[in-house]
Amino acid sequence: MAVPAVVVGHETAGGITAVGEGGQRAIVQLRNGETGDICGSRLELPLESTTAQLTQLVHSVTNANDWQPYAFFIGDDEIMKSIAELVPQSMTEQVITITFQPQAMFRVRSVGRCTSTLPGHTEAILIVQFSPDGQHLATGSGDSTVRIWQVDAEMPMHTLKGHKDWVQALSWSPDGTRLVSGCRSGVIFIWDPIVGVPSPRRPLSRCHSKYITSFSWQPVFVDDVTRFASAGKDGTIKIWVSGTGALVHTLSGHTACVTCIRWGGSGFLYSASQDRTIKIWDPLSGTLHKTLQGHAHWVNSLSLSTDYALRTGAFDHRGALPADGDVKRAARARYDAVAADGERLVSCSDDFTLFLWHPWKSDKPVARMTGHQQPVNHMAFSPDGRLIASAAFDHSIRIWDGQTGRFLATLRGHVQAVYSVAWSADSRLLVSGSRDSTVKVWEVRTRKLLNDLPGHADEVFALDWSPDGERVASGGRDRVLKFWRR
Repeated sequence: MAVPAVVVGHETAGGITAVGEGGQRAIVQLRNGETGDICGSRLELPLESTTAQLTQLVHSVTNANDWQPYAFFIGDDEIMKSIAELVPQSMTEQVITITFQPQAMFRVRSVGRCTSTLPGHTEAILIVQFSPDGQHLATGSGDSTVRIWQVDAEMPMHTLKGHKDWVQALSWSPDGTRLVSGCRSGVIFIWDPIVGVPSPRRPLSRCHSKYITSFSWQPVFVDDVTRFASAGKDGTIKIWVSGTGALVHTLSGHTACVTCIRWGGSGFLYSASQDRTIKIWDPLSGTLHKTLQGHAHWVNSLSLSTDYALRTGAFDHRGALPADGDVKRAARARYDAVAADGERLVSCSDDFTLFLWHPWKSDKPVARMTGHQQPVNHMAFSPDGRLIASAAFDHSIRIWDGQTGRFLATLRGHVQAVYSVAWSADSRLLVSGSRDSTVKVWEVRTRKLLNDLPGHADEVFALDWSPDGERVASGGRDRVLKFWRR
């Protein structure tokens, strides 16, 4: 999209450029939030200047060739409509720094209606996950099966049988060609999800002695060999080659159940445990790099600021691969865009807190995030890495600044424990699932509930938002899969 006409101003005393007309005015300095660089000279702007006018101004100052939407901040507070809402008249003689951050070029619209209610599983649905291209959905259930669903048709595609116990963990490879699943008896299968068969044909040998809790795939751009990691209640993490099913390393060091793992873009693996610690490993050598401590109870989950970019690999928001076919380059570029200031990590715990970490800068947390009144079950960084949403047993969702850990808002509406949250691909919307049997959609910028989606007959254990933003999928104790669209 072309950039609109250049904003015209005139120079006043002191070399400050006056822009626009209006009564009360403020002296403003623009700052690029991604690089930290000061942009252009100081400007004298009307307090009534809107975010649309500020966007036009940024394009003029930066000589941008293509249109880009921006969000604007004064300190940690976002400008919703105009500068006036954050700048009192007493501050108009001071220089006000306005930081601009690019937003997603596309916009996801809220889902608001159930388009399919699909039976098939005979026990509770425990986990749902869209493929990185958004074309397929995988579900794991207490009936010991994995099911693959065709997303556009909202129809069943394959039932994957082999597990003998609850399937509690599954994960798509970032290229979408493989799916890995794990069950309560510690067995792991690697599947060809399109054909619907195990690949290799048998479950992996030397698996975990207790149930599988989590999987994470090595990022696409790290190596030519595709690997993934598994974690279990037996306190170990195992590194596997997906093509052959060969076990590379067993990482031992935790003294209790490993609850969650994340394979970062730096090549290191992060693990959380009920032993109250977070460990960072070199998964290729099998060595422990460092241990992060601070939580006073079980660490329930982890999220990386780069999770979304790593999960979707080289696929864009339409599910398309790069035209030149250079998957590694595209995946690396998407990762680098989110990780410009380094990879950040957030952890949540039964001690009612979250910790924000910058593990490559310090072993101490950036922030200890308090406010929840019950255990924090799940949390997730927004796809752009700027926000964190946390879900807790206290019936609430909290929104935090992804850079500082600063508390921003509480989203209230659920009347029982909130089990999980998922972000829309443009980082503007959030969906939540709860013990109260509802799915709710929130607009994060305004902190408002957009849609209350009843329909499930019992607890909603799992949900996911498709990478293209078109659908939300949810499942739970009532054994049915629901697709929601706008």
